[in-house]
Amino acid sequence: MYIKKAFITGITGQDGSYLTELLLSKGYEVHGLVRRSSRFVIGTHHGASTDSYLPEHAYLKLYYGDLSDSSSISRIIRDVKPDEIYNLGAMSDVRISFDIPEYTADVTGLGALRLIEAARSADLPNVKIYQGSTSELFGQVQEIPQKETTPFYPRSPYAVSKLFAHWICKNYREAYHMFISSSILFNHESPRRGPNFVTRKITRGIANILAGRQEKIFLGNLDAKRDWGYAPEYVQAMWLMLQKDVPEDYVIATGETHTIREFLEEAFGLVNLPWQKYVEIKEELFRPAEADILVGDASKAKRELGWEPKVKFKELVKILVDADLELAKKETSNGNSR
Repeated sequence: MYIKKAFITGITGQDGSYLTELLLSKGYEVHGLVRRSSRFVIGTHHGASTDSYLPEHAYLKLYYGDLSDSSSISRIIRDVKPDEIYNLGAMSDVRISFDIPEYTADVTGLGALRLIEAARSADLPNVKIYQGSTSELFGQVQEIPQKETTPFYPRSPYAVSKLFAHWICKNYREAYHMFISSSILFNHESPRRGPNFVTRKITRGIANILAGRQEKIFLGNLDAKRDWGYAPEYVQAMWLMLQKDVPEDYVIATGETHTIREFLEEAFGLVNLPWQKYVEIKEELFRPAEADILVGDASKAKRELGWEPKVKFKELVKILVDADLELAKKETSNGNSR
Protein backbone atom coordinates (compact mmCIF):
# COMPACT_ATOMS: atom_id res chain seq x y z
CA MET A 1 0.00 0.00 0.00
CA TYR A 2 1.33 3.42 -0.95
CA ILE A 3 1.93 5.74 2.02
CA LYS A 4 1.58 9.45 1.36
CA LYS A 5 4.32 11.77 2.56
CA ALA A 6 3.62 15.28 3.81
CA PHE A 7 6.12 18.04 4.56
CA ILE A 8 5.06 20.79 6.98
CA THR A 9 6.75 24.08 7.74
CA GLY A 10 5.69 25.68 10.99
CA ILE A 11 5.14 22.18 12.37
CA THR A 12 5.82 23.28 15.96
CA GLY A 13 3.07 25.91 15.96
CA GLN A 14 -0.62 25.66 16.78
CA ASP A 15 -1.76 24.74 13.27
CA GLY A 16 1.27 22.60 12.51
CA SER A 17 0.77 20.42 15.57
CA TYR A 18 -2.93 19.83 14.90
CA LEU A 19 -2.29 19.19 11.21
CA THR A 20 0.45 16.71 12.04
CA GLU A 21 -1.86 14.75 14.30
CA LEU A 22 -4.57 14.77 11.64
CA LEU A 23 -2.23 13.49 8.93
CA LEU A 24 -0.70 10.85 11.18
CA SER A 25 -4.20 9.61 12.03
CA LYS A 26 -4.77 9.20 8.29
CA GLY A 27 -1.64 7.08 7.88
CA TYR A 28 0.69 9.67 6.38
CA GLU A 29 4.42 9.87 6.85
CA VAL A 30 4.92 13.37 8.23
CA HIS A 31 8.14 15.33 7.79
CA GLY A 32 8.53 18.73 9.43
CA LEU A 33 10.80 21.75 9.38
CA VAL A 34 12.02 22.86 12.79
CA ARG A 35 14.00 25.95 13.74
CA ARG A 36 16.62 25.49 16.46
CA SER A 37 14.66 27.86 18.73
CA SER A 38 11.29 26.12 18.33
CA ARG A 39 9.51 24.22 21.08
CA PHE A 40 8.05 20.96 19.84
CA VAL A 41 4.65 20.01 21.25
CA ILE A 42 3.20 17.23 19.10
CA GLY A 43 2.38 14.13 21.09
CA THR A 44 2.68 15.94 24.41
CA HIS A 45 0.20 17.66 26.68
CA HIS A 46 1.10 21.22 25.73
CA GLY A 47 -0.59 23.77 27.92
CA ALA A 48 -3.87 22.34 29.19
CA SER A 49 -4.68 20.55 25.97
CA THR A 50 -5.65 16.92 26.49
CA ASP A 51 -6.27 16.00 22.85
CA SER A 52 -2.66 15.65 21.75
CA TYR A 53 -1.58 12.19 20.74
CA LEU A 54 0.51 10.14 18.35
CA PRO A 55 -1.14 7.14 16.74
CA GLU A 56 0.54 3.78 17.09
CA HIS A 57 3.24 3.20 14.45
CA ALA A 58 3.21 6.90 13.51
CA TYR A 59 6.06 8.03 11.27
CA LEU A 60 7.24 11.53 12.13
CA LYS A 61 10.63 12.94 11.16
CA LEU A 62 11.93 16.43 11.88
CA TYR A 63 14.58 18.42 10.05
CA TYR A 64 16.43 21.48 11.23
CA GLY A 65 16.18 24.34 8.77
CA ASP A 66 14.66 27.74 8.23
CA LEU A 67 12.45 29.44 5.66
CA SER A 68 15.12 32.13 5.37
CA ASP A 69 17.62 29.52 4.15
CA SER A 70 16.89 28.24 0.66
CA SER A 71 19.65 25.61 0.77
CA SER A 72 18.12 23.78 3.73
CA ILE A 73 14.64 23.94 2.20
CA SER A 74 15.84 22.62 -1.17
CA ARG A 75 17.85 19.80 0.39
CA ILE A 76 14.94 18.59 2.52
CA ILE A 77 12.44 18.70 -0.36
CA ARG A 78 14.81 16.71 -2.59
CA ASP A 79 15.40 14.12 0.12
CA VAL A 80 11.79 13.72 1.27
CA LYS A 81 10.05 13.96 -2.13
CA PRO A 82 6.71 14.77 -0.48
CA ASP A 83 3.29 14.25 -2.03
CA GLU A 84 1.89 17.23 -0.10
CA ILE A 85 3.57 20.36 1.22
CA TYR A 86 1.90 22.57 3.83
CA ASN A 87 3.47 25.98 4.36
CA LEU A 88 2.41 27.12 7.83
CA GLY A 89 5.69 28.79 8.75
CA ALA A 90 5.67 32.57 9.26
CA MET A 91 6.51 35.40 11.62
CA SER A 92 2.85 35.65 12.53
CA ASP A 93 2.62 38.30 15.26
CA VAL A 94 1.01 41.29 13.53
CA ARG A 95 2.05 43.84 16.16
CA ILE A 96 5.66 42.63 16.28
CA SER A 97 5.86 42.72 12.48
CA PHE A 98 5.94 46.52 12.74
CA ASP A 99 9.09 46.21 14.87
CA ILE A 100 10.87 43.66 12.63
CA PRO A 101 9.45 44.29 9.14
CA GLU A 102 12.50 43.09 7.20
CA TYR A 103 12.67 39.77 9.03
CA THR A 104 8.89 39.36 8.64
CA ALA A 105 9.13 39.91 4.89
CA ASP A 106 12.05 37.51 4.57
CA VAL A 107 10.43 34.61 6.42
CA THR A 108 6.75 35.14 5.68
CA GLY A 109 6.98 36.43 2.12
CA LEU A 110 10.21 35.21 0.56
CA GLY A 111 10.04 32.03 2.63
CA ALA A 112 6.99 30.93 0.65
CA LEU A 113 8.81 31.65 -2.60
CA ARG A 114 11.84 29.63 -1.48
CA LEU A 115 9.59 26.70 -0.63
CA ILE A 116 7.62 26.56 -3.88
CA GLU A 117 10.75 27.18 -5.95
CA ALA A 118 12.41 24.28 -4.14
CA ALA A 119 9.44 22.07 -5.01
CA ARG A 120 9.55 23.19 -8.65
CA SER A 121 13.30 22.62 -8.92
CA ALA A 122 13.03 19.17 -7.32
CA ASP A 123 10.97 17.98 -10.31
CA LEU A 124 7.97 16.69 -8.37
CA PRO A 125 5.24 16.87 -11.02
CA ASN A 126 2.47 15.53 -8.76
CA VAL A 127 3.25 17.44 -5.57
CA LYS A 128 0.39 19.45 -4.07
CA ILE A 129 1.19 22.59 -2.10
CA TYR A 130 -0.87 24.38 0.51
CA GLN A 131 -0.18 28.01 1.42
CA GLY A 132 -1.59 29.43 4.63
CA SER A 133 -2.86 32.91 3.82
CA THR A 134 -4.59 35.21 6.29
CA SER A 135 -7.62 37.43 6.75
CA GLU A 136 -5.14 40.24 7.51
CA LEU A 137 -4.81 40.52 3.72
CA PHE A 138 -8.15 42.35 3.76
CA GLY A 139 -6.95 44.92 6.31
CA GLN A 140 -8.92 48.06 5.59
CA VAL A 141 -11.84 46.06 4.34
CA GLN A 142 -13.48 46.87 1.02
CA GLU A 143 -16.63 44.82 1.67
CA ILE A 144 -18.36 42.94 4.48
CA PRO A 145 -18.19 39.97 4.74
CA GLN A 146 -14.92 39.20 2.98
CA LYS A 147 -14.77 36.43 0.41
CA GLU A 148 -12.29 35.10 -2.14
CA THR A 149 -12.99 37.93 -4.60
CA THR A 150 -12.79 40.79 -2.05
CA PRO A 151 -9.96 43.24 -2.90
CA PHE A 152 -6.98 43.14 -0.56
CA TYR A 153 -5.78 46.12 1.49
CA PRO A 154 -3.07 44.90 3.92
CA ARG A 155 -2.34 47.09 6.94
CA SER A 156 0.83 45.63 8.49
CA PRO A 157 4.24 44.31 7.40
CA TYR A 158 2.94 40.84 8.24
CA ALA A 159 -0.10 41.26 5.99
CA VAL A 160 1.96 42.75 3.14
CA SER A 161 4.39 39.83 3.40
CA LYS A 162 1.50 37.37 3.30
CA LEU A 163 0.13 39.18 0.26
CA PHE A 164 3.40 38.61 -1.58
CA ALA A 165 3.28 34.92 -0.61
CA HIS A 166 -0.37 34.67 -1.71
CA TRP A 167 0.29 36.21 -5.11
CA ILE A 168 3.56 34.35 -5.79
CA CYS A 169 1.61 31.14 -5.24
CA LYS A 170 -0.97 32.24 -7.80
CA ASN A 171 1.82 33.19 -10.19
CA TYR A 172 3.54 29.80 -9.95
CA ARG A 173 0.19 28.04 -10.26
CA GLU A 174 -0.49 29.82 -13.53
CA ALA A 175 3.05 30.07 -14.92
CA TYR A 176 4.21 26.54 -14.15
CA HIS A 177 0.85 24.75 -13.75
CA MET A 178 1.74 23.74 -10.20
CA PHE A 179 -0.92 22.54 -7.78
CA ILE A 180 -0.90 25.32 -5.17
CA SER A 181 -3.96 26.12 -3.08
CA SER A 182 -4.20 28.93 -0.54
CA SER A 183 -6.71 29.29 2.24
CA ILE A 184 -7.46 32.74 3.58
CA LEU A 185 -7.69 31.78 7.24
CA PHE A 186 -9.57 34.03 9.60
CA ASN A 187 -8.50 34.04 13.25
CA HIS A 188 -8.53 30.57 14.74
CA GLU A 189 -7.67 29.70 18.32
CA SER A 190 -7.03 26.76 20.65
CA PRO A 191 -5.27 25.97 23.92
CA ARG A 192 -2.10 25.73 21.81
CA ARG A 193 -2.32 29.32 20.62
CA GLY A 194 0.78 31.32 21.61
CA PRO A 195 0.38 33.34 24.83
CA ASN A 196 1.28 36.55 22.95
CA PHE A 197 -1.97 36.38 20.94
CA VAL A 198 -4.84 38.36 22.41
CA THR A 199 -7.19 35.43 23.09
CA ARG A 200 -4.63 33.47 25.10
CA LYS A 201 -3.35 36.67 26.67
CA ILE A 202 -6.86 37.15 28.07
CA THR A 203 -7.62 33.57 29.12
CA ARG A 204 -4.12 32.97 30.49
CA GLY A 205 -4.42 36.26 32.36
CA ILE A 206 -7.75 35.23 33.89
CA ALA A 207 -6.25 31.98 35.14
CA ASN A 208 -3.26 33.78 36.62
CA ILE A 209 -5.48 36.40 38.28
CA LEU A 210 -7.55 33.69 39.93
CA ALA A 211 -4.35 31.95 41.04
CA GLY A 212 -3.03 35.20 42.56
CA ARG A 213 -0.08 35.36 40.15
CA GLN A 214 -1.18 38.38 38.11
CA GLU A 215 -3.06 41.60 38.82
CA LYS A 216 -3.69 43.13 35.40
CA ILE A 217 -4.03 42.20 31.74
CA PHE A 218 -2.54 44.84 29.45
CA LEU A 219 -4.26 45.22 26.07
CA GLY A 220 -4.51 47.63 23.16
CA ASN A 221 -7.52 48.27 20.89
CA LEU A 222 -10.63 46.62 22.35
CA ASP A 223 -12.87 47.65 19.45
CA ALA A 224 -11.16 45.58 16.74
CA LYS A 225 -13.61 43.01 15.36
CA ARG A 226 -12.50 39.50 14.53
CA ASP A 227 -13.94 36.26 13.17
CA TRP A 228 -12.69 33.62 15.63
CA GLY A 229 -12.82 29.88 14.90
CA TYR A 230 -11.36 26.67 16.35
CA ALA A 231 -7.95 25.64 15.03
CA PRO A 232 -8.47 21.83 14.86
CA GLU A 233 -11.39 22.43 12.48
CA TYR A 234 -9.34 24.76 10.31
CA VAL A 235 -6.57 22.22 9.68
CA GLN A 236 -9.25 19.85 8.38
CA ALA A 237 -9.94 22.44 5.67
CA MET A 238 -6.25 22.55 4.77
CA TRP A 239 -6.17 18.80 4.17
CA LEU A 240 -9.44 18.83 2.22
CA MET A 241 -8.05 21.45 -0.14
CA LEU A 242 -5.20 19.17 -1.21
CA GLN A 243 -7.56 16.26 -1.87
CA LYS A 244 -9.19 18.18 -4.72
CA ASP A 245 -8.22 17.63 -8.35
CA VAL A 246 -7.91 21.34 -9.11
CA PRO A 247 -6.13 23.95 -6.94
CA GLU A 248 -8.30 26.78 -5.62
CA ASP A 249 -8.25 29.49 -2.97
CA TYR A 250 -10.75 29.38 -0.11
CA VAL A 251 -11.86 31.64 2.72
CA ILE A 252 -12.01 29.65 5.98
CA ALA A 253 -14.09 31.44 8.61
CA THR A 254 -17.12 31.20 10.90
CA GLY A 255 -19.06 34.14 9.44
CA GLU A 256 -19.41 35.76 12.88
CA THR A 257 -17.51 38.81 14.13
CA HIS A 258 -16.94 39.92 17.71
CA THR A 259 -14.90 42.68 19.32
CA ILE A 260 -12.08 42.04 21.74
CA ARG A 261 -14.31 43.76 24.29
CA GLU A 262 -16.96 41.08 23.69
CA PHE A 263 -14.29 38.40 24.14
CA LEU A 264 -13.38 39.96 27.48
CA GLU A 265 -17.01 40.08 28.59
CA GLU A 266 -17.60 36.44 27.66
CA ALA A 267 -14.36 35.14 29.17
CA PHE A 268 -14.56 37.06 32.45
CA GLY A 269 -18.27 36.23 32.68
CA LEU A 270 -17.39 32.53 32.81
CA VAL A 271 -15.49 33.12 36.06
CA ASN A 272 -17.87 35.79 37.41
CA LEU A 273 -15.36 38.63 37.44
CA PRO A 274 -15.81 42.21 36.14
CA TRP A 275 -13.24 42.56 33.35
CA GLN A 276 -13.01 46.36 33.76
CA LYS A 277 -11.30 45.85 37.12
CA TYR A 278 -8.49 43.75 35.67
CA VAL A 279 -7.82 45.16 32.19
CA GLU A 280 -5.58 48.15 31.52
CA ILE A 281 -5.18 49.78 28.11
CA LYS A 282 -1.64 50.51 26.95
CA GLU A 283 -1.10 52.86 24.02
CA GLU A 284 2.05 51.02 22.95
CA LEU A 285 -0.02 47.88 22.35
CA PHE A 286 -2.08 49.58 19.63
CA ARG A 287 -1.02 48.76 16.09
CA PRO A 288 0.16 51.72 13.98
CA ALA A 289 -2.50 50.66 11.44
CA GLU A 290 -5.42 48.40 12.34
CA ALA A 291 -7.63 45.97 10.48
CA ASP A 292 -10.86 47.10 12.12
CA ILE A 293 -13.46 44.51 11.11
CA LEU A 294 -12.77 41.03 9.76
CA VAL A 295 -15.57 38.58 9.06
CA GLY A 296 -15.40 35.86 6.42
CA ASP A 297 -17.81 34.25 3.99
CA ALA A 298 -16.82 30.56 3.78
CA SER A 299 -19.66 29.52 1.50
CA LYS A 300 -17.24 28.39 -1.24
CA ALA A 301 -15.50 26.05 1.21
CA LYS A 302 -18.85 24.64 2.30
CA ARG A 303 -19.96 24.18 -1.31
CA GLU A 304 -16.76 22.68 -2.75
CA LEU A 305 -15.05 21.07 0.25
CA GLY A 306 -18.03 20.19 2.41
CA TRP A 307 -16.35 22.15 5.20
CA GLU A 308 -18.11 24.30 7.75
CA PRO A 309 -17.23 25.28 11.33
CA LYS A 310 -18.98 23.66 14.27
CA VAL A 311 -17.36 25.50 17.20
CA LYS A 312 -18.63 29.06 17.43
CA PHE A 313 -17.71 32.03 19.60
CA LYS A 314 -19.17 31.18 23.02
CA GLU A 315 -18.02 27.57 22.93
CA LEU A 316 -14.56 28.63 21.75
CA VAL A 317 -14.14 31.10 24.60
CA LYS A 318 -15.18 28.42 27.11
CA ILE A 319 -12.67 25.94 25.63
CA LEU A 320 -9.86 28.46 26.06
CA VAL A 321 -10.85 29.58 29.56
CA ASP A 322 -11.29 26.00 30.82
CA ALA A 323 -7.95 24.96 29.32
CA ASP A 324 -6.02 27.81 30.92
CA LEU A 325 -7.70 27.29 34.28
CA GLU A 326 -6.61 23.66 34.11
CA LEU A 327 -3.09 24.69 33.08
CA ALA A 328 -2.83 27.13 36.00
CA LYS A 329 -3.95 24.37 38.36
CA LYS A 330 -1.22 22.05 37.04
CA GLU A 331 1.41 24.75 37.30
CA THR A 332 0.42 25.46 40.90
CA SER A 333 0.59 21.77 41.83
CA ASN A 334 4.01 21.54 40.14
CA GLY A 335 5.25 24.64 41.93
CA ASN A 336 5.53 26.60 38.69
CA SER A 337 4.73 30.25 39.29
CA ARG A 338 4.99 31.44 35.67
